[in-house]
Amino acid sequence: MQNILNFYQITDRIATSGQPTVEQFPKIREEGYSLIINLAMSDAMNAVPEEEGIIRDLGITHVHIPVPFDKPTVAHLTAFFGIMDAFKNEKVFVHCALNLRVSVFIYKYLVFKGAAPETATTPFLQEWMPNMDESWKKILYLTKQDISL
Repeated sequence: MQNILNFYQITDRIATSGQPTVEQFPKIREEGYSLIINLAMSDAMNAVPEEEGIIRDLGITHVHIPVPFDKPTVAHLTAFFGIMDAFKNEKVFVHCALNLRVSVFIYKYLVFKGAAPETATTPFLQEWMPNMDESWKKILYLTKQDISL
């Protein structure tokens, strides 16, 4: 798993990464993940066009929530929360192109569920925060009241 781009095991049941390769999807299944969520756009430079079919053939549930890097929205975040809650007792693997979108969404999800901010933060989020643009800062600093949770 460590060979997957920007892989990070954030909890016992949640892992994050950048785009896995075709060859890495079977390893994700071997590790017991039953859901893969892709937050990258279909036209990302490292996207795997046949990802959904590969994952389905491996017997893993696949959910694609395409989040434009320049225009993340509360709707994207709440869709993500809904999927995470629906699979709250299963091992979930979440990826995007580089593990930036994922790092923000996972951070918000875990903090809203009661995790301490320092345990909900990936190294990629920490590195990105000083240079993060306003559209992502808006997502990062949302409160539960902002999104009606």
